[in-house]
Amino acid sequence: METSLIHRAQATLLALATAALLVLAVFNLLQERHFDRPDDGVWWREATGGLVADKVLPHMPGERAGIETHDLLRAVNGAPVRHVADVDRALYAAGSYGQLNYSITRDGIPLETPVKVIPVPSDLSLAQGLRVIGLIYLVIGFYVLFRRWGAPRATHFYLFCLVSFALYALKYTTKLDALDWTVFWTNVAAEALQPALFLHFALSFPEERFKDQGRRWLLPLVYAPGAGLLGLWVWSIETREATKILLDRLNQIATAYDAVFYVLAALFFLRGYKRADSPLLRQQLKWVTRGTLLAVLPFTFFYAVPYLLDLHPPRLITDLAGLSLVFLPLTFSWAIVRYRLMDTDLIFKRGVAYTLATGVILGVYAGIIGLSAVMIHNGAPEAVREWALVISVVVLVAIFDPLKRRIQGWVDRAFDRHRYDYRKALVEFGRGLSSETDLRALLHSIVEQLPRTLQVARVAVFLAQDGRMRLGASHGLPEEVSAEDRGPAKLGQKQERVQERVGDGEQVREGAAADSLDLGFLNFDRAHDHSHIFLENAQAALHLPENQQRTAALLDLNYYLPCRAAPVQLDDGQAAGRTIAVIGLGRTLGGDFLSSEDVELLESLASYIGIALQNASLYARLEEKIVEFERLKDFNENIVESINVGILAVGLDDRIESWNAQMEAMYALSRAEALGQELSAVFPPELIEAMEGFRSEQGVHHLYKFPLTTRAGEQRTANIAMAPLLSRDFVPVGRIILVDDITERVNLESQLAQADKLSSIGLLAAGVAHEINTPLAVISSYAQMLAKQLRADARLGPVLDKITQQSFRAAEIANGLLNFSRTSSTEFRETNLNQVIRDTLSLLEHQFKTAQIAIELNLADELPPIHGNPGKLQQVFLNLLLNAKDAMPGGGRLRVATLVNGHIEALIADSGAGIAPEHLKRIYDPFFTTKTTPRPGERRGAGLGLSVSYGIIQEHAGKIRVESAVGAGTTFHLEFPQLRKSVHA
Repeated sequence: METSLIHRAQATLLALATAALLVLAVFNLLQERHFDRPDDGVWWREATGGLVADKVLPHMPGERAGIETHDLLRAVNGAPVRHVADVDRALYAAGSYGQLNYSITRDGIPLETPVKVIPVPSDLSLAQGLRVIGLIYLVIGFYVLFRRWGAPRATHFYLFCLVSFALYALKYTTKLDALDWTVFWTNVAAEALQPALFLHFALSFPEERFKDQGRRWLLPLVYAPGAGLLGLWVWSIETREATKILLDRLNQIATAYDAVFYVLAALFFLRGYKRADSPLLRQQLKWVTRGTLLAVLPFTFFYAVPYLLDLHPPRLITDLAGLSLVFLPLTFSWAIVRYRLMDTDLIFKRGVAYTLATGVILGVYAGIIGLSAVMIHNGAPEAVREWALVISVVVLVAIFDPLKRRIQGWVDRAFDRHRYDYRKALVEFGRGLSSETDLRALLHSIVEQLPRTLQVARVAVFLAQDGRMRLGASHGLPEEVSAEDRGPAKLGQKQERVQERVGDGEQVREGAAADSLDLGFLNFDRAHDHSHIFLENAQAALHLPENQQRTAALLDLNYYLPCRAAPVQLDDGQAAGRTIAVIGLGRTLGGDFLSSEDVELLESLASYIGIALQNASLYARLEEKIVEFERLKDFNENIVESINVGILAVGLDDRIESWNAQMEAMYALSRAEALGQELSAVFPPELIEAMEGFRSEQGVHHLYKFPLTTRAGEQRTANIAMAPLLSRDFVPVGRIILVDDITERVNLESQLAQADKLSSIGLLAAGVAHEINTPLAVISSYAQMLAKQLRADARLGPVLDKITQQSFRAAEIANGLLNFSRTSSTEFRETNLNQVIRDTLSLLEHQFKTAQIAIELNLADELPPIHGNPGKLQQVFLNLLLNAKDAMPGGGRLRVATLVNGHIEALIADSGAGIAPEHLKRIYDPFFTTKTTPRPGERRGAGLGLSVSYGIIQEHAGKIRVESAVGAGTTFHLEFPQLRKSVHA
């Protein structure tokens, strides 16, 4: 319980410290981005009388202003300078791109005029690179801590990574406000603590050297130099004047402290490596020692020593030497996690590759930033400055991965050259197993790659089929037993045909000798006490039965390894993997046996081969099932798609899961748009409300002649049936909805009812016309009688004549209406087409006058007769004339003409609105009409007039064609043969 509380307390403190440092690092980075640090590009050193220029950086403001090495700076803007801090204050006062006047003495002679210097922002690229290293420390620390929380020294390792993060990620800006002072002292404390933590670990691994009571006093000595360095910083800040000399001395002491502790840690690791007696521990210490030396030696010799001796090597070398310290967290992670030997090697090599790649990338990054800075300071436009940095980052990201792979290959060859090709072949072999699904191709891949990988002379794969082993594929076996399966054999099924190649003739026989091999000694499911069979002398396997001895001698294989898959229960109650196949291998090409490492690797690989073989067999069966499933699926879908009824299925959440082609055509909504949507988003609220009324009721429900508005705004009428969609266990999984579009049927029923009504009206009109004739006859008779008596009366005579004329006209109209209403016979006779047209116009004369339509009648004189039925022809002209009247609602001109042109032709042309091009091809279709919403005074169309007219014209062996343009009117041409018998006469 006490240990648990300690661990919780440690975890809480580490979490708080980590969060605080991350927040501090973010605020530090934000402050640095918004705080401008001007730089004149000169390394000043404090001397008598002012500051001496030790180095003038190229392409910087100092060089451009003419400052040279060894120049003495006496004053800035007239103010004397004694310390570097004086120049820094002047730089901050002027700001970047401001102007400073340096009073310079060169070779003991003061210059006559001050040197004008324009400072620029400081180059912070190295600081950003160090921040990346700090993040690497923190990420590795997180990985090790969460991967192996309870491992020895895991907390120690994470604390070291956290302190390293603080050391590299926190950089004070010299603004020296509260935040900047916090960053400064945190950075100083981290610098004092990090080398001590590293040396402490070196003294604790692989064995704790402070357990002995007599050695515990050494632990405070490890941390004492760091505490002294921290105290020295505090003493200097609080009591001494801030000078460049003091800062250099403090940094030299800190660098010497780092280098000494790093070298001591490396020596302790080297000592532990030489004394290690365990192979695993020795191997781990080998990589730990190499990693530490790889980090410490460049830092010590190329950074620490030159800095302590006041040497100035190229900056690129010192930067790379400082970046080499990134190997330290990798060293910690390998030591603490304690992977197995090969895994440790692999992690180390990959770590080296990533670290080298990171180092190279950072170097290239620094170079690109340097080039960008040169371009900027040489007068590049302002916009190019930002784009240069962005382009450099994009290029680095693009080249990082290929560069990392290239370095990985170099590291592999450098650290393990004699095993590199072997391991690479095994990796490729493993990839081949996972990518191949065809059983026959997989067998050939195994027997072809194993000899190349292990350099063995013979390989065979035996498949378990019908409770016995059969030879599936082989390489290097004698000709009398080498065989391969003919076609896609499946595990668990009998192999009907075996192909055997004999010599160069490639003879093929049924029932090859491979089927006669007695492979009973390969029953690993019963003999599970060993993981493989080793025959030192396959020609003298005396412990086997006689038939099996001959088989072993004929195969001449020394190793047999089982390839197991799913576990099975054995006779003794133990579980073992079912043997899918057995791999047989002979000696190497040099005649040697395989090493124990090779056999161990093969045992692991055999399991993967077994799984791959089983997967290949299952994949073949699955392909058959898929084909069958696809066939049934297509069959069912064809049924659903072929039904002339809209079908859709919805889930329990009322989302559409199925939508057939009939629904697409009827509802004007594609399947892709409908699937996945809710019913309420597709159908109108009226239908949803009606469906909701049946939700709580069981069984099938119907909605008859339900008005449905499609997405296109079209009004449809449908019979809708709703039924529950059940699973095999009769559990509701949704609903199925059938939508039968009966719009055309309803329209037909309405039209038939209207036709019946019109028929009744026709009969009534005939009766009315018949009854009107009687009073008209009386009126006409009395008018004529009075006309004879009053013939001499000049005033009443003309009136009586008009009454007589109008009564005759009324009688003619009534007789015409009576004749039109009579059922016409199918008798064809000689018919005058002009007379039929005149009779039809007489019926419509009043309507044309009311509609203000002027009739232009051009009937040919002495028009030859045609062979036809006057009643049916009158119906044709009546339909065409009424359509022409409806096309001219505001009045117009109607031309009716006949002519002889080798045949009898009638022409009816109006000046109306015309017919749209998309409607011209459908005007003769039954029930097609554009008069669904007639204007006041117009008639509603039934869509049968032109269809019936077309049939009558065909019956008279004639032709009908139309010419129309929107807004320009319509012309119908009717052609009839002269006295030609109709085909139906």
